Amino acid sequence: MQKSPHMSPRRLSDISPQLRQLKSLVVDEEIKEEVKCSRSVEDISNASIEERILRITGYYGYQPWSTANRAMEQASREKVDAKADGHAGVGVSKSEGMSRRQRVHCCLRVTAEHLRRALWGVITVLCICSSWSGSTQLAKFAVRQHNVPFTLTWFAISWNCIIFPLYYLGHLCWSKDRQTPRQRFRECCQFLGEDGLSLKTLLSRVAPFGVLWTLTSYLYLQGLRRIPPTDACALFCCTRAFVFLISWIVLRDRFMGIRIVAAILAIAGIVMITYADGFHSHSVIGISLVVGSASTAAMYKVLFKLVLGSAKLGEAALYLTVLGGANMLFVSIVPLILLLTGAEDIGSPGDIPWLSLCGMAALLLVFNFLLNFGVLITLPTLVSLGVVLSVPVNAVIDRYMCEIQFNSVRVIAVSIICLGFLLLLLPEDWDQCLLQLHTMLNDRDKPQEGTRDTHSETMQIRTSEARNCNSKPALSH
Repeated sequence: MQKSPHMSPRRLSDISPQLRQLKSLVVDEEIKEEVKCSRSVEDISNASIEERILRITGYYGYQPWSTANRAMEQASREKVDAKADGHAGVGVSKSEGMSRRQRVHCCLRVTAEHLRRALWGVITVLCICSSWSGSTQLAKFAVRQHNVPFTLTWFAISWNCIIFPLYYLGHLCWSKDRQTPRQRFRECCQFLGEDGLSLKTLLSRVAPFGVLWTLTSYLYLQGLRRIPPTDACALFCCTRAFVFLISWIVLRDRFMGIRIVAAILAIAGIVMITYADGFHSHSVIGISLVVGSASTAAMYKVLFKLVLGSAKLGEAALYLTVLGGANMLFVSIVPLILLLTGAEDIGSPGDIPWLSLCGMAALLLVFNFLLNFGVLITLPTLVSLGVVLSVPVNAVIDRYMCEIQFNSVRVIAVSIICLGFLLLLLPEDWDQCLLQLHTMLNDRDKPQEGTRDTHSETMQIRTSEARNCNSKPALSH
C-alpha cells in the first residue's frame, strides 16, 4: 500500500512500532568487538529514545557522533553548570553570612538579657538581706529600750497600707493597658470571692490571717528581747522546713526525701542553738518564742494556699493593703488598752525612739514588698536566698557590738540550719535535672570520640590508597 504524497515519511507516528522496539535495543557483544572503533554504535546503548530516532532517520542532518557537535554540547553544558554553581555559591555565601549575623545578634541579645536579669537578681538579694537584717537590728534596739512589743507590731503592720498604692504606681509606669484605680481595685478584689471586699470577706478571709500575721511579729519581737539577732534570724529560717511539713500533712504535697533531711537539719540546729547557751531559762524561752513565730508564719503560708490559692501580684498587693488597713482600724484598740493599763509602758512622747520605729517599719515594708514582688525581676530562689544571707550579716553586726559569743556549737548549729534552708530551695525535679546534666556531659564526650575514630579511618584509607598507587607503576614496569 502506497502512502499519499502529502504525508511525510518522517513523522513519528509512522514508525511507532519501531519506537517500542527501540526501547529494548541492545547491541550484542560480538558486534561491539567488530565495530568498537565506530562512535555511533558505541553510544547507542547510552543514548535516549529521541537520539536513537534521529540517528536512524538522519532527521535534519543530526549527527551526534560528530566530535564538533559533541564538543559544543559539552561546552554549553559546562557553561550552564558553571553559572549555576556560581549563583549557588553566591547564594550559599550570602545565606551563611546572614545566618552568622543572626546567630551573633541572638547570642548577644540573650547574653545581655541574662546579664540584666542577673544584675537585678543581685540587687534584689542585697536589698532583701539588708532590709531584713536592718529591721531585725532596729527592732532589737527598740524593743529592748521600750518593752512595747505589741505596740511595735501594730505600728509596723499598719505600714502595709501603702503597698497597693506603690503597686499601682508601678502599674502606671510599666503596664501597656493602664486602668483607673477603681478598675484595678475591683479587678483585684475578685480574688477575695464573689462578694468582693465585704464584711463577710473581712471576717472569713482576712481576720484569721491578720491574727496569724500579728502573732508572728509579736512572738518574734518577744524573742529578740532574750536572744541575739543572729540566733533569731537563723531560727526564723526554719519557717521553710515547717511549711514543707505542714503542707505534707494538710495539702498532701509530694513526699521528698531531701526535704525531710532538710527538716531534720533544721530541728537539729534548733536543739544545738539551745545547747550552745547552756539551756538557760532565759535563752530557752527566747528560742521557743522565735520557733513559735516561725511556726505561725508557716501556718499562714499553708492556710493562705489552702483557702485563697495562689495570688497574682496585684491581688497580693491588695491583700497586704487590706491586712494593714484592718490592723489599723480594728486592732488599734488593743495597744491603746495595753498602754492605758500599764501592761506596756512607752514613757513620755519625747522618749519614743521615732527614728528606730520608723526605720524598722520602713525596712519591714521594703522586705515584704520585695519578698512578694521580687519574682518580677529575678528568680524566686534568689529572693529566698536573701533571707538566709541575713544570718551572716547579723552575725558580723553582733560580733562587732559584742553581743554574742561564737563557740563551735553555735557556729555548727547556724550552719546546719542554713544548709537545711538551702536544701529546701531545690526544685522538686532536682534529681531529674542532675540526670539530664549527666547525660549532656556524656553526649558531649561521645562526638569527640567519634571524630577521632573517623579521623583514624580516614588516615587508614589514605595510606591504603597511596600503597595501591605505588604498586600500579611497579606493575606497569
